[in-house]
Amino acid sequence: MPHVDIKCFPRELNDEQKDALAADIAAAITRHLGSKDGAISVALNQVQQDEWKTQVWDTEIAPNLDELIKKPGYSM
Repeated sequence: MPHVDIKCFPRELNDEQKDALAADIAAAITRHLGSKDGAISVALNQVQQDEWKTQVWDTEIAPNLDELIKKPGYSM
């Protein structure tokens, strides 16, 4: 049951763009993990730029750098 939680700065995406993003992510998960489409969920959480460090970097990225399969090209 893969669940993908995307955090990003605010973007103006309409429903069609959100659906396309979710479909692309689900296709990649299906291809690489063999999951069925109905088992995949995707969340899009928009975080204000001035809150990124405290809400995302300090709590999810920095403490887990060794476990990330793609590390960010920036530091804070």
